[in-house]
Amino acid sequence: MTRATPTPRRVALAGASGTIGAAVLRRLEAEEHHVTALSRGDWADPEALKAVQPAVVISCIASRSGAPRDAQAVDYQANSDLLKAAQAAGAGHFILLSAICVQKPLLAFQHAKLAFEAELAASGMDYTIVRPTAFFKSLSGQVKRVKAGKPFLIFGDGNLTRCKPISDDDLAAFIVGCIDNPAMRGKVLPVGGPGPAISLKEQGEILFRAAGKPPKFKSVSPKIFTVAERILALGAPFSGWFAEKAEYARIARYYATESMLVLDPATGTYSPDLTPEFGAETLESHYRRLLEGV
Repeated sequence: MTRATPTPRRVALAGASGTIGAAVLRRLEAEEHHVTALSRGDWADPEALKAVQPAVVISCIASRSGAPRDAQAVDYQANSDLLKAAQAAGAGHFILLSAICVQKPLLAFQHAKLAFEAELAASGMDYTIVRPTAFFKSLSGQVKRVKAGKPFLIFGDGNLTRCKPISDDDLAAFIVGCIDNPAMRGKVLPVGGPGPAISLKEQGEILFRAAGKPPKFKSVSPKIFTVAERILALGAPFSGWFAEKAEYARIARYYATESMLVLDPATGTYSPDLTPEFGAETLESHYRRLLEGV
């Protein structure tokens, strides 16, 4: 990514309370932009945004659960409301944090994200859509297990999927780097960490190495999520609870079987080579910091 000389801008940031949003806020402040963190009530309020007079609006809004109702309300509708408010306020550039998994949309939140991406692209406003690969946080759920001497859980042989995880701060630098960069306007930008692409088993090996322990794995079949989804789906037409839990099972199966890399349109396969790399922070250094604090 090439970067023009940064000029302080008025920036409105939605989703600053989230992990990535908080990192973006820190980066904006470090680069001396005039940033306003928008509350949920401000997202759909043109008057609140007009008071800020932003040149740039950055959205790090994302549904927490991925359930259909939540996805529609947050990944699509909240962003749509924010876009309309940004246009009314005269903002010139809308930067959206999306996700690389929307390349192969099988889940409710992916369809909601794509619907807003399409709306943003058709809005006539300058835009940048950032699609990161896996976050460090999403790969940190087994740190306590390993420190407690338990095996690292893998799906199948642990090599079903690969990703190039990116740290919060590196991703924030990439997002903020889109400001005042003409080469990044009107673009959908996939981005991963410094690489190489790693499998779930390799993630476990990195974690054990950081913990100073010999690797110990336990294999789980991703078919358990398929079975769970089919059973829960039987009750979905009659109960929102069953529908939501069935979607959670679909989400779990997706992440157990799909890589978080760029999908090569020519071959239909995930490509490490086509997945751009950015930043310097490694997953191992992240694991070491977590282990020190566990």
